Amino acid sequence: MGKTLYQKVWDAHTVGTLGDGRTQLFIGTHLIHEVTSPQAFGMIRDLGLQVKYPHRTFATVDHIVPTVDQDAPADPLAAEMMDALRRNADDFGVTYFDLGSGKQGIVHVVGPEQGITQPGTTIACGDSHTATHGAFGAIAFGIGTTQVRDVLATQTIAMESLKVRLIKVDGPLKPGVYAKDVALDIIRRLGANGGIGYAYEYGGSTFDNFSMEERMTVCNMSIEGGARCGYVNPDEKTFAFLKGRPYAPGEDEWDAAIERWQSFASDPDADYDDLIEIDAADIEPTVTWGISPDQGISISETIPDPAEAGSEALRASYREALDYMQLPGGTPIKGVKIDVAFIGSCTNGRLRDFREAARFLKGHRVAPGVKAIAVPGSQITAVQCEQEGLDRIFEEAGFEWRAAGCSMCLAMNPDKLVGDQVCASSSNRNFKGRQGSPIGRTLLMSPVMVCAAAVKGEVADAREVFEVDGSDSAVA
Repeated sequence: MGKTLYQKVWDAHTVGTLGDGRTQLFIGTHLIHEVTSPQAFGMIRDLGLQVKYPHRTFATVDHIVPTVDQDAPADPLAAEMMDALRRNADDFGVTYFDLGSGKQGIVHVVGPEQGITQPGTTIACGDSHTATHGAFGAIAFGIGTTQVRDVLATQTIAMESLKVRLIKVDGPLKPGVYAKDVALDIIRRLGANGGIGYAYEYGGSTFDNFSMEERMTVCNMSIEGGARCGYVNPDEKTFAFLKGRPYAPGEDEWDAAIERWQSFASDPDADYDDLIEIDAADIEPTVTWGISPDQGISISETIPDPAEAGSEALRASYREALDYMQLPGGTPIKGVKIDVAFIGSCTNGRLRDFREAARFLKGHRVAPGVKAIAVPGSQITAVQCEQEGLDRIFEEAGFEWRAAGCSMCLAMNPDKLVGDQVCASSSNRNFKGRQGSPIGRTLLMSPVMVCAAAVKGEVADAREVFEVDGSDSAVA
């Protein structure tokens, strides 16, 4: 019986088995940012330890950095955290992509674009969306602050192995349907807790045809479905993406690297703990209506009526969500008014996302009363967008073009909702208060759907707003 990529990577990085049965797992690459690392560095200082392998740790600032006037954050705590990361990187010899480097950005955007993220390795970061890096055939985990300490000090973590679920999506997506819709559809089908105890392997012809950016979008949201990580087997697209990047193997090592990377791909006869098969033709543009990423429906559907839920627990869950969202059950999601539109985050803040959104947004205007912001995922992404004139398209349409950072994905920087504003967001979470206001409301959707909502001032079907047909529709 063959092995999955997960099993191969796990075996290759196993240091030993601990007394409680957990595996001591070697972490090939450690990514850190300003939020979860200060305490971890403080712990190893208190213990008189050094960073075990400094060349395996890479740092950047993203969560708390402002997207306006980045060099002078108004929040003194934010400034202190940024200073702490800079000082710790200097003291311990860790590579740091600072604001002045031209390479700063969201950690899950920076890793791939620098070629740090590579197939067949283990990657850890003190951030739940580390699953993003699985798009390259890596096993990537989000970890807590004490585990960040452990990786800094020992380059290992202790954890139990996971089951592996293969999720196959086959066939072409319909025009106007995107990788974000695939992610939301999978989470809707399997539930926000459906992946607990699992690693998700994504396969099928749809993923074969996806770009690396598209694969990153779906892997990014594995955690929203309860999985610990998600990955796609490495292929020629993976290798082409990495070739020539700063931290990728050089020409003299390239062929050997590809051979090694290919060896980690799941075997054709690999055994899986579970199999889910989805027809891509069944996936529609998807929008969340509630306070959990699995509370989503297609743009043509109506918001669920709690009275029609199958169990009392489900009815209670629906009532809680609808009370918070101030939405009536049994009514269309299309037409729900919005106040804010946000394009960005580690889910949909890459060049391809902005290209596709700009392609449809060009010539349109944001509706009166809607605040719209576009936030590149990295400084490099920002430059690439600006070189192509994408920033001007967004600005001419009425969006604010911001500097790189996590921005309105989460409430750790100045980009926040006010009161009970409704935000059409390309980010990954719609929890209560996620975007800064304790009563702010988040509707998750693809970047093109965000543009449609911004133009109409309400949740809208982008296929109708932008007259999407089958002609060369790229996927974001």
